[in-house]
Amino acid sequence: MAFLSFINGFSTLLLVALLASSMMAAKGGNFYQDFDVTWGDHRAKIFNGGQLLSLSLDKTSGSGFRSKKEYLFGRIDMQLKLVAGNSAGTVTAYYLSSQGPTHDEIDFEFLGNLSGDPYIVHTNVFTQGKGNREQQFYLWFDPTRNFHTYSVVWNPRQIIFLIDNTPIRVFKNAESIGVPFPKNQPMRIYSSLWNADDWATRGGLVKTDWTKAPFTAYYRNFNAKTCSGACTESFGDGAWQSQELDAHSRRRLRWVQKNFMIYNYCTDLKRFPEGLPKECRRRSRFL
Repeated sequence: MAFLSFINGFSTLLLVALLASSMMAAKGGNFYQDFDVTWGDHRAKIFNGGQLLSLSLDKTSGSGFRSKKEYLFGRIDMQLKLVAGNSAGTVTAYYLSSQGPTHDEIDFEFLGNLSGDPYIVHTNVFTQGKGNREQQFYLWFDPTRNFHTYSVVWNPRQIIFLIDNTPIRVFKNAESIGVPFPKNQPMRIYSSLWNADDWATRGGLVKTDWTKAPFTAYYRNFNAKTCSGACTESFGDGAWQSQELDAHSRRRLRWVQKNFMIYNYCTDLKRFPEGLPKECRRRSRFL
């Protein structure tokens, strides 16, 4: 009986493992194996056996890297520790993008600040070469003191931006009302640290203080989970089923958008005098 119980238990575990592997292929991160430094020479460094990467910016140049692989749907996680101190004028970009004039793109950009001011996270979604879908948020923590996890969940129904597993933005597939959605072009992961003091801090009013250079951002714990067939993923205190946010995650999303959103293209009537984009007119469905 004990032997039969063992066999039955082993069969159950094997079935669970097979089901899990068929639904989700996870790739643990090693920067030597998963990424190429694309510019910046010595300003981009990989160390700790491939477990840690840093990008630096000085007055001569910034730096950047990209993934060796392309991804079509899945969940991308990366932990970042952003530039500390007076980082005004700098931008740390972390995004997915395809190539060409009709490229798709999913953006996180972190806009530097004067010491003591909150960091701004800038998000955008490009489809078929067209963006103009910006939302910006203040971060509710100091992103320079510790590593925090910045994630993109991307599937055929929606794109979810998350910080430490808290959703901050959802861009739903609105093809039913004529809005293109990124679903056909595989994307690589990119990141760069560069000088943008012509626009990044208070519209370019605050310039980069090069006496504080080099500016350095750190990366660790990259993880890419690519989906095959139906995707289910657990985050927050509940389950993410059928590619939808659970009740807890929807509450967290509303909390972030109510308290920390500082710009939303869907409310910018001056920018769109001819009328808001189509997806903005049905915001209850297409956030």
